[in-house]
Amino acid sequence: MTRQELLENIRRKHSFLCVGLDTDIKKIPAHILSDADPIFAFNKAIIDATADLCIAYKPNLAFYESIGTDGWTAFEKTVKYIKENYPDQFIIADAKRGDIGNTSQMYARTFFEHIGVDAVTVAPYMGEDSVKPFLGYDGKWVILLALTSNKGSFDFQLTEDKDGEKLFEKVIRVSQTWAGDDSMMYVVGATQGERFADIRRVAPTSFLLVPGVGAQGGSLADVAKYGMTPDCGLIVNSSRAIIYASSGTDFAEAATKAATAVQNEMEQILKTAAII
Repeated sequence: MTRQELLENIRRKHSFLCVGLDTDIKKIPAHILSDADPIFAFNKAIIDATADLCIAYKPNLAFYESIGTDGWTAFEKTVKYIKENYPDQFIIADAKRGDIGNTSQMYARTFFEHIGVDAVTVAPYMGEDSVKPFLGYDGKWVILLALTSNKGSFDFQLTEDKDGEKLFEKVIRVSQTWAGDDSMMYVVGATQGERFADIRRVAPTSFLLVPGVGAQGGSLADVAKYGMTPDCGLIVNSSRAIIYASSGTDFAEAATKAATAVQNEMEQILKTAAII
């Protein structure tokens, strides 16, 4: 998916919502557990319930890998189902990969050639040669970890060098020499608030993938206030608040309701910003 196609989807759907498919076998409704593939059955219902309200889905690989080959099969089936039934959706493999060059080549081959997702999250700690293999695919995206929403982000990401440049700022600045904003995005946690202004000084036009709205307490209004660009420039993820809105037989309907509430707020933000 190109940047222009992504922007068109945002305008058409009046939404920049990504639904995170953090599907935990221990949290899905009990009545689904009797299905031959309960993870996929749950995902399919959530996708059908929310596809009109979002522009992206983000399966988190840890939740699938945690149950072995059955989980990986469910992940592959989920991606295939989205591609075949909702081809306008941007599919992000939240895998946080990143290793020496030849290993990264195999990770890139896995997600872009075998699975066929649009984007993969990548950890930048090992530098350019660990990221470049993911950038060799037309129409595919690297989403680089920049400033995350977890407590431990203070351990390294906010440390400063002698010139006062924070580590997350250096990651963004240097990585922009590897690729442009048509193939690289950055992960910035929703709980970072005003630090989005710091991000935008370094990456004024890049798309940001923003987790942490909803169950983690991030403010959509703050994200938009400090992080939105003239053409939006945001993909805001909500996982638990949507997919676990109910643990009963009405879980899909509850997901629709929760996603609608977020999409309605996004619509007003986009209108106020004159993007739609």
